[in-house]
Amino acid sequence: MANSEAVESLTGPASAAARVEELKKELWRLVRQILESEVCSLEFYEDASRALNALKDIRFRGGVSSKEVLACQRKAEGKMEPADVPKHFLCPISSETMRDPVILASGQTYDRLFIQEWFRSGNRTCPQTQQVLSDFTVTPNHLVRSMISQWGIEHGVTLPPQDHEQGGLITRKERNALRRILDEISLSSSIPEQKQAVRELRLLTKQNGSFRALVGENPDAISHLVSVLSVPGLNCDRQVQEDTVTTMLNLSIHESNKKIVGDNPQAVALLIEALKTGNMETRSNSAAALFSLSALESNKVKIGKMGAMKPLVELLEQGSPSAKKDAGSAIFNLCIFHENRAGALMEGVVGVLLKSIADQSLVDESLAILALLSRDQEAVEEIAENGGVASMLSIVKDNGRTRNKQNNKENAAAILFAICMHDRTKLREVAEEEKSTGSISHLAENGTPRARRKAAEILEKWKRTFCSTHYSC
Repeated sequence: MANSEAVESLTGPASAAARVEELKKELWRLVRQILESEVCSLEFYEDASRALNALKDIRFRGGVSSKEVLACQRKAEGKMEPADVPKHFLCPISSETMRDPVILASGQTYDRLFIQEWFRSGNRTCPQTQQVLSDFTVTPNHLVRSMISQWGIEHGVTLPPQDHEQGGLITRKERNALRRILDEISLSSSIPEQKQAVRELRLLTKQNGSFRALVGENPDAISHLVSVLSVPGLNCDRQVQEDTVTTMLNLSIHESNKKIVGDNPQAVALLIEALKTGNMETRSNSAAALFSLSALESNKVKIGKMGAMKPLVELLEQGSPSAKKDAGSAIFNLCIFHENRAGALMEGVVGVLLKSIADQSLVDESLAILALLSRDQEAVEEIAENGGVASMLSIVKDNGRTRNKQNNKENAAAILFAICMHDRTKLREVAEEEKSTGSISHLAENGTPRARRKAAEILEKWKRTFCSTHYSC
């Protein structure tokens, strides 16, 4: 009996959970070593294979269900199961333990944030009794609050804080849904189930800000999601790739997730790979995700160093109209970081941007990027050599009065000024245009403040350089 109990203690759910965690950490360490090292011995591959087989044996052959393992993991981490908490401590709306219980005129108790959200949404009834309320005053329920606090002390439970993101509150139902989806992604041996789980996560992160916020509590969720594309049978599935990339885009909208996703090299690598190999929708969403992530300075550096610029420039040149727009936005954000501008120039971005202006396909974004690039001399030289003066003058001459037109003229003037400061011979083209149409003078009088300043500086430079010897002014 003693021996059998000993065996049970070694093979039961708690032991399995601990072993699973140990194997997962070891496997991640080995995989990172293999991926990040240019020269890696055969031993690392063999160790990774052994760890993977051991993990598979525990999960699918050892008689311990994934649910039991996860239950033991949550217990070991001090996470409460719903049944652990007395029912009258749970908010009827969220099914979460109440942090600030309040009483309505109907006599029912709710957590303050959730009942306030209920009223803000236009509801005028008590959620439980459906009684129409004429008084929406809420009164603190000190008794219930005291009972919850005492219960937590007696059971050694630290009550979780409430989460609030842009008016969206996280409920226990949502937590359980996310946990279930992540379990299906990482633990299921069924490819259809994994595909469905990724699809469901894509939809939920699109529709619900709470799911985007929840990733902050579950940073491993990104790794679980990325791991799907290494599963045989899923790694070449275009729909799974699109769903995964789009989920990354949805998650990146939440501010705190930008750092979480950006700090995961596998996630950024996945987005860059999708830029190269995905369908047009996937490539567009990948560019949009990189644009969102690049709002953080640290992410600009990482994304640029990992090689995003080349596929972004290719998408800018070859993509659909919406894909080009997403690529342009990402390139602009990345080029705010000085070192990324050199990468963009190397990939031929100037020629692509000038062609877009000539084709009238992406004028606003192209001018904004060129104005940013024109802060660097190398870029100015390339713009000038590729017909940039004529292109910018055509923008300045445009008689449009819309806000976009005015902004475009401002950027064109800034680019022209940079060119003229670098190469005085280009002033001849500007002078000919000015004598013919007076467009620079007109901009100096009627443009935006920055456009007027740049146009005036161009005219002053022209007059100092040529008027006295070559032109009558």
